[in-house]
Amino acid sequence: MKTSDLFVKALENEGVEYIFGIPGEENLDFLNSMQGSSIKLILTRHEQGAGFMAATYGRLTGKPGVCLATLGPGATNFVTPAAYAQLGGMPMMMITGQKPIKESKQGQFQIIDIVTMMRPITKFTKQVVHGNNISSTVREAFRIAVEERPGAVHIELPEDIAAEEAEDHVYAIERIRRPDADNNAIDNAIKMIKNAKMPLLLIGAGANRKRSSQALTQFVEKTGIPFFNTQMGKGVIDERHDAYLGTAALSDHDYLHCAIDRADLIINVGHDVIEKPPFFMAEGGSKVIHVNFSPAQIDAVYFPQLNVVGDIATTIHRLEQALTPQDHWDFSYYYRVKEEVNTRLSKYSEDDRFPVLPQSAVSVIREELNEDGILTLDNGVYKVWFARNYPCYQNNSLLLDNALATMGAGLPSAMLAKLINPDRKVISVCGDGGFMMNSQEMETAVRLGLDMVVIILNDNAYGMIKWKQEGMGFNNFGLDYNNPDFVKYAESYGATGHRPTSHADFQSILRKALDSKGVHLIELAVDYSLNHSILNEGLKEKICII
Repeated sequence: MKTSDLFVKALENEGVEYIFGIPGEENLDFLNSMQGSSIKLILTRHEQGAGFMAATYGRLTGKPGVCLATLGPGATNFVTPAAYAQLGGMPMMMITGQKPIKESKQGQFQIIDIVTMMRPITKFTKQVVHGNNISSTVREAFRIAVEERPGAVHIELPEDIAAEEAEDHVYAIERIRRPDADNNAIDNAIKMIKNAKMPLLLIGAGANRKRSSQALTQFVEKTGIPFFNTQMGKGVIDERHDAYLGTAALSDHDYLHCAIDRADLIINVGHDVIEKPPFFMAEGGSKVIHVNFSPAQIDAVYFPQLNVVGDIATTIHRLEQALTPQDHWDFSYYYRVKEEVNTRLSKYSEDDRFPVLPQSAVSVIREELNEDGILTLDNGVYKVWFARNYPCYQNNSLLLDNALATMGAGLPSAMLAKLINPDRKVISVCGDGGFMMNSQEMETAVRLGLDMVVIILNDNAYGMIKWKQEGMGFNNFGLDYNNPDFVKYAESYGATGHRPTSHADFQSILRKALDSKGVHLIELAVDYSLNHSILNEGLKEKICII
């Protein structure tokens, strides 16, 4: 069969459901081979949108999401999604086209070395030079993409190779069982936990999976050890749990850090140094047990005393089986800190001023979105408020990026979440800056018939950088801009636009939009004027309770 036919067959063999992308002329053999395939082509309006959707598919399913682009500018537009998936631990495959490699027909027009470009930001990148290699290349790429730590892979298919004939053969998929942790490491961890006086559990992004979620919930239920999480570890354990202390939305100086600083042992599950640090280690400070699929990457702020390397869920189950609450454990201080954290976070959550405070917007969204609803965030200062103030009830029910922290991913990730979870409510919260970076995907969302809500927190500025600018004592300069009429903008795509005029109006509109068909965009005026006084000045002046 033709190489492009075999490529599609190999992808079907891997269980691929969707390919997201924008084909070019160098992809036409591949596109023709997709006709009649079980794989659905999701045409997007920018390659970034396709890449973010593919990465989010990998994040939510554990299987590589697949995206397609042409050569040159199409392939270069995959760079940011590739880094997004690579840093975020999301399995994703990118397929790009290329001019003929055996005989040039257009000189160097549009040609750059995409394979070399992809090498620093992927786990695997390869150009196919013979059709008979396509099946093994696809199988190997998929294996590497899901192997711990998951990430991005790339295959380049030149158009002359795509048109060649190849032997009809695909490789059987062998599921590889993740190894269990070493018995000595488990024993040492048990001893350290038993001997600690104030152990504390930290949950990171690597644990944001169903098996790990179940194992960690059972661990906390049995041992009673309090826990906190990183931004990307939210929801692994239901955050309504009595033992939940809070989320480390900032790296230090938050009220939660009073508890972290008092711990003599931190059991750090699923976190690595790619995500923004939830705390800083110091010589002579808290000891740390690193529990993950891979050993710890040593950093100036992270140098754990013990590595327990293996399948996370199995490791936690073994620890849970061996541990019981110890008489000398004392968690009373943690719960005093929890009361302080809750008191601080509840302030302004019911404030009904308009434009809305971010804390109040978080409260309304949590109240109106049902328990299994999915919320995706773009990147902006509001992410800090959602990480601190938004309680998650299920794993992967809040999708945010605290690794690459790129703007422009919020809308495409929400579209993917709704596409594969049609029975769950989905909200995308974006800043006005981040939304405009991939706002054209509104057309894709409408064309796909998705029922979802997009909330734009509008301050007519790059609010995150303005907050940082003020925190550094600089004058307000260079970060304000004008926006389109977002209601008319939504309507131009066939979506429904809303512009609340009060706090109560926002809550009413959101409630109705969540129960309505189609894409609904809510332009919500936001007031960030308290960011500096609360997150900069107030936290610097905090005094940890006795």
